[in-house]
Amino acid sequence: MRLLLDTCVFIWLTSEPSRISDNAAAVLNDADNELMLSHVSVWEICLKAGAGKLTLPDETDRWISDQVAAWNLTELEIDYQSLTGTLRLPDHHRDPFDRLLISQADVHSLSMVSPDPWIAKYTADLVW
Repeated sequence: MRLLLDTCVFIWLTSEPSRISDNAAAVLNDADNELMLSHVSVWEICLKAGAGKLTLPDETDRWISDQVAAWNLTELEIDYQSLTGTLRLPDHHRDPFDRLLISQADVHSLSMVSPDPWIAKYTADLVW
């Protein structure tokens, strides 16, 4: 299974794994699954850290790089199809980061790992 991590799930995986549901933890810890971190989440983390809304134990770029390597994550770039795919999503949720993650999951046939009830309103395959 190819899994796209919601931004909060990535942060919890690296710092507060007890916040992840048992079901999601089992899927995340299955070595047969590919875990993916979108550059959308990297952007969101950078914005939050830069605004003082998120404190990380190291410089943001170094911390993200270290966590990507430690968890053997595949990076998912922001692509044209995913950007334009946001236009076809129902207007359930206005968060631009979540909408782009949902579009990426759809365009690239990924399952999303997220506790967000708004994401459950979309057609993305959701794990939690």
